[in-house]
Amino acid sequence: MDRLELLENWLKPQLPSASYTLAPASADASFRRYFRVSLPDRSLIVMDAPPELEDCRPFIHVAELLREAGVRVPHILAQDLQQGFLLLTDLGSTTYLDALNQDEVAADTLYAAAAGALINIQLASRPAVLPDYDEALLLREMRLFPDWYVSKHLQIELTRSQAETLDGAFTQILHNNLSQPKVFVHRDYHSRNLMVDGDEPGILDFQDAVYGPITYDLVSLFKDAYIHWEEERVLDWTIRYWEKAKKAGLPVSRDFAEFYRDFEWMGVQRHIKVLGIFARLCHRDGKENYLKDMPLVMAYLRKVCERYRELGPLLKLLDELENRQAVVGYTF
Repeated sequence: MDRLELLENWLKPQLPSASYTLAPASADASFRRYFRVSLPDRSLIVMDAPPELEDCRPFIHVAELLREAGVRVPHILAQDLQQGFLLLTDLGSTTYLDALNQDEVAADTLYAAAAGALINIQLASRPAVLPDYDEALLLREMRLFPDWYVSKHLQIELTRSQAETLDGAFTQILHNNLSQPKVFVHRDYHSRNLMVDGDEPGILDFQDAVYGPITYDLVSLFKDAYIHWEEERVLDWTIRYWEKAKKAGLPVSRDFAEFYRDFEWMGVQRHIKVLGIFARLCHRDGKENYLKDMPLVMAYLRKVCERYRELGPLLKLLDELENRQAVVGYTF
C-alpha cells in the first residue's frame, strides 16, 4: 500500500460522512508532502511525513510554542505519529512570495507584519525549550558548502591552502554568531513559509526551530533566497525592526551599526549553508529547480565579504572557485 492510500484510509475516519476532495498543496525541501482537503464549507491541510524519514513531534511542539507567542500557525486537528500524518487548519494558498511577485507595493506592509510576528516569537523565547543553535550545528551547516557546493556541484577539490582559508573563515563567522543574544529561531523565516492570511502572516515550516542568534530569522526574511530587494530597502526594514525590538525590550545592540554588522555576519553563515543545501537538493534529491536560486545567494555572500576586511580571504577563495567554475562548464 503506498503512502497516498495509507493517508486516505487514515483521513476518512477523521472526517466521517463528509464529502471532500484531496489534491496536492505543496512540497518542501524535506520528505514531507502536503495535501489540501477541500470540504463544502472549508479546506484543511493534511501533512504526510514518512516516520522513517521525518518526525512529526518537533512540528507539534513548536506549533504550541508559537501559538503561545500569539502568532498564526496551523492548529493540529488530528495526528497519527506512528504513520506520520497530521490534519491541520489551512492558512490559505497565497504565500508572501506569490503576493510580492504580483504586487511589490505591498512589500512594506507585508514585511512590517512579518517583522512584528517575529518580535512576538522572540519575546516568548526562553532557554532549554528548543535545541541550541550551537557551534556544532552552525558548523555542520557550513560544512555543506565544501561537501556539496564545491565538491559535488562545482566538482572541485580544495587545495590544502584553500581548505585552511575556508576553515579560518568559518572560525571567524562562528565567533560572531555565537556571541549574539539568543532567542527562538524559526530557521526558515522567508517568503515561501509566510502566508498572506489577514493582517498577520500565517507561519509554516517551523519544525526545525532552535534557540540561537537573534539576527538569524531577520536575515532569512530580508535576504531571502527566492526574492531580491535593493539594499537601501533592506536597510530601512532592518532599522524599523531594530527600533521596535529595542522598544519591546529584546536584547538587541543599542548601536544599530553593531546590530547590522551582526545581521550581515549571520547572513554569511546562512548563505554558505544555503548554497550547500541547494547543491545537495539538486545532486542528491534531483530537485534541480533550486539551481536557479544559487546566483542570488552567492551575490548576497559576496557582497558582505567585500564589505568586511576580515572576510577578504573568503572572497578571494570565492573568486578562485568561480574562475574554475567557468573551466568545468557550470554556468547560471
